[in-house]
Amino acid sequence: MRDSLIVFDLDGTLVDTAPDLLAALDAVLVAHGFPKADPSAREGIGRGARHLIEVALQKQDVAPSAALLDRMHAGFLDYYSEHICEGSRPYPGVLDALDALAAAGWAFAICTNKLEGLSRRLLDTLSLTARFRAICGADTFDVRKPHPGHLLRTVALAGGEPERSIMVGDSRTDVETARAAGMPIVGVSFGYTTVPMVELVPDLLLDDYSALDAAALGALVAPRLRAEAS
Repeated sequence: MRDSLIVFDLDGTLVDTAPDLLAALDAVLVAHGFPKADPSAREGIGRGARHLIEVALQKQDVAPSAALLDRMHAGFLDYYSEHICEGSRPYPGVLDALDALAAAGWAFAICTNKLEGLSRRLLDTLSLTARFRAICGADTFDVRKPHPGHLLRTVALAGGEPERSIMVGDSRTDVETARAAGMPIVGVSFGYTTVPMVELVPDLLLDDYSALDAAALGALVAPRLRAEAS
């Protein structure tokens, strides 16, 4: 659909980044004298590195001070920046879906709670950066998801219009962000959400990227365009 925009979350939606995020988490935990993270700590992915560290420590019954968190966060970012794409890969079918949607006239943007610089480094390494009109991270604006301003300002920076835009994400945060912004939400079932995506009732549930086609997305946008025209 011409002049329409798809705004993707990054971690757990477009790219499976858990291997590198959890490796960085283990590295910083061990460096500060803690055991490696419990596997369930991955539920902290998606709300920033600091939150991920807090979740891992909580699971070890540790209540960290702000100063300790600051040091661990800095260490995490240093390690992750150096090892950002050793195990991270786009989900199966992502590249084919982007190619097909671009041919149908859709444009793309990123709205993520990963820092913008790290997001760009990851996408650069995967040779994906040029596909996106805007890449907006947790520090791009003065708000971040689930604040709707993060998504709406991403749309504006990409040259899009909210009534012609759709969010694709993997978590409650993404669903709440899209709802608050008044935009349709496509939820992927294979990300890092602690609540099954089907229970979050997205407008379209995606089990794999072969189902993310122009016809399905156009059906989500069309009612809003008709409403605008009436």
